[in-house]
Amino acid sequence: MPDPPLPSPSPPPSSSLTAETTSAITVFEGGKASSRPRKVRKVSSVCSNPPPPLHPPICVLPRPLSAPGELDAAVRYLRSADPHLASVIDELNPLGLNQFQSPFLTLARSIIHQQLAPKAAIPTYDRFLKLCDAQGGVSPAAVLSLSAEQLRQIGVSARKAGYLHDLARKFHTGVLSDAAIVSLDDRSLLSLLTMVEGIGTWSAHMFMIFSLHRPDVLPVGDAAVRRGVQILYGLSDTPRPSQMEQLCEQWRPYRSVGSWYMWRLSQSKQAATPSMGGLISGEPHQPLLLDNFPVDR
Repeated sequence: MPDPPLPSPSPPPSSSLTAETTSAITVFEGGKASSRPRKVRKVSSVCSNPPPPLHPPICVLPRPLSAPGELDAAVRYLRSADPHLASVIDELNPLGLNQFQSPFLTLARSIIHQQLAPKAAIPTYDRFLKLCDAQGGVSPAAVLSLSAEQLRQIGVSARKAGYLHDLARKFHTGVLSDAAIVSLDDRSLLSLLTMVEGIGTWSAHMFMIFSLHRPDVLPVGDAAVRRGVQILYGLSDTPRPSQMEQLCEQWRPYRSVGSWYMWRLSQSKQAATPSMGGLISGEPHQPLLLDNFPVDR
């Protein structure tokens, strides 16, 4: 007789998401115990279609104020959003913006101009440029190659030399970069800039408005802006920085432009208000011009 056929091998366990196995359970029927198979569904630990990796959200920055038509759009919006501000806009000259320069150069210039009158700051900065030209131009590597003594000889104090070296070091090591600065959102950029010695919140706000032309920056710590808000709304006291966000909320998304008008409004009333100088003395209150761009740390 031929040998009986061998049983076919059992298929390997499935790698699909679910598989069925059986187990016996004991039930009692009529006082007698009996076993009855029960199917149990098992979930495989191997997923054939893993979820895609998560990517950080892409930050879409608003159009800069220097973009074609954006400044006009900001002024039109502020006119309609705030009737009080509309009357100020009618009285004052329109906002002007500086041409874009590389962030590293602008920040280095701002440090050199710290707490100096333009007559002293401009020639010091010119000497700084000439000193860097010998190293191939203003760059992080060029600034790091300059000693504190070399910087002192052109009129840069020891403290400012330390600020310049810290700025250059952060660019050189990649903590900061021109590409990152122009692509970060306002909050992230503020945190990054204030890591540099010599650059505080106020200076970072000025840089964001007048170098990067960011449209929605509110420098709540600036005394002249706060004084302008007090005049605009007829407040009895100068608003505290913590109150500025609420008072200027209606200016979003163009608080940079609203702030500029508050500077101008404060300046226009300063001559007629002798006590104004005492009110804001010791606080950053220069007009929004990079020629008078102090560093506040």
